[in-house]
Amino acid sequence: MASWAEFQIAAPEFAKRVHLLLSTRKHLTMATLRRDGSPRISGTEIQFSDGQLRIGSMAGAVKAMDLRRDPRVAIHGPTHDPQWSGRWLGEAKIAGRAIEVPADDGAHAFRIDIEEAVVTSLGGKGLRIESWARRRGYRSTSRE
Repeated sequence: MASWAEFQIAAPEFAKRVHLLLSTRKHLTMATLRRDGSPRISGTEIQFSDGQLRIGSMAGAVKAMDLRRDPRVAIHGPTHDPQWSGRWLGEAKIAGRAIEVPADDGAHAFRIDIEEAVVTSLGGKGLRIESWARRRGYRSTSRE
């Protein structure tokens, strides 16, 4: 796992693109695991602060309870429809682990340590998939 700061140091240009794509809108989607192991999809907001990627949650929220029980999490950034923007900017995804950190007023806050970051976009004649993981570094592949 890597902190956001470690990701930025290891792959600065790629981390900058992931940050941009995750920050184009306020609301993102995250996946957690329920007690029975089935997936739960929830809305979330992210913050980049002091070299960390963080999420928050209201006190007692089921997504916070999911993360306390099993810290595995995936966060999917917003996808922009090319019909409205004129081009598809791509989309970013982060997979990792949520570590609870102190929060104000009884809410929950989690730091996200990154296992993998992925950007999917159009490139050349098809889909371009770029990814980074601490163990293997950056890689880019294409699908036609």
